Parts: sequence; structure tokens; C-alpha cells
Amino acid sequence: MTIERPEPSFSNDEVGMLRSYLDHFRATIRLQASGLTDEQLDQSLPPSDLTLGGMLKHLAFVEDYWFSYNLAGREPSPPWDTAPWGEDPDWDWHSAAGASHAELDALLVAAIVRSDACLDTALAADPDLGRLVARPRDPAKGETATLRWVLVHMVEEYARHAGHADLIRQCVDGATDV
Repeated sequence: MTIERPEPSFSNDEVGMLRSYLDHFRATIRLQASGLTDEQLDQSLPPSDLTLGGMLKHLAFVEDYWFSYNLAGREPSPPWDTAPWGEDPDWDWHSAAGASHAELDALLVAAIVRSDACLDTALAADPDLGRLVARPRDPAKGETATLRWVLVHMVEEYARHAGHADLIRQCVDGATDV
């Protein structure tokens, strides 16, 4: 599996800049997990229970949650629609244990494809990044995210986890140049 990591744009409009950073960090996470065995993807860095496999599944969930569910207003798709969130709020992280690298990477790649399609559709309908997403985050408080917020949040989510992935990967196999 060859993963290309695009460099973020130095000069672009706001949408292009945000998308280029998001694509860069998406590839960074996938690269951090590449080349590891299924067992290595399950290794954590104590005392944390974070694993690179869990991170792949978590980010697949976050992609679907923000772009498909919130931005596009779609109902959750499998496996999120039947996940036992009430029993384990971190189900996305924990349920990755024992899954294969191929399965987890495919889950993330498919979520990214869906997310990009939702984003393309939203921007074609209304290119204003200040537009509200379809689902209010907290209807009682009247809070609803904007498309800009979702894009910035996704860059932040991936960037934060890329730092975690660097540490976990180094502890798993000593790699520091991924």
C-alpha cells in the first residue's frame, strides 16, 4: 500500500487551504499506521489505552460524524448506527482491538471518501463557509456549527492525533521518520 502525503498549500483560498491541511494530516495518520502488523496496531503507550488501530477507527467515526451526520444531516451508517455508545463512550477506540490493518484502513478511507463527497455537495450548494450545518449541536442552547468550524475542527482533530500517533509509533517499533 502506497500512501501519498500531499503538502499543504502555501497559497490558496480558504477552502483550498483548509482542505489541503486536512488531506495532509489524513495521510499522516495513515502513514503512521502503515507497515505495522495487526498486533502492533493494538499496542498502546501506557498509561494511555490509545492505539494506532483505535485511532484509525476513531477518525473514521469522526469523519462520518462531522461530515455525513452533522453537515449533510444523514443518519449514522454502519458500524456507527449500532455501536453500543451508552455502554462504552469510547467504543470507536476500543472496538478496533483485534481488527486487521486492512480493515481499519479501509474503514477510514471509505469515511474520507464519503466526507469529501458531503463537503463537495455542500460547497456546490452554498460555498459560504459561514453557513450552518444541517444538525444543531445543542438545540437547547441554540448552538450550531458552521462549515468553517467543521473544517477547522477536523484539521485540529487530525493534527492532535498525529502527535499521538508519532509517540505511539516510536514506542511500537522505534520509527521516527514516518
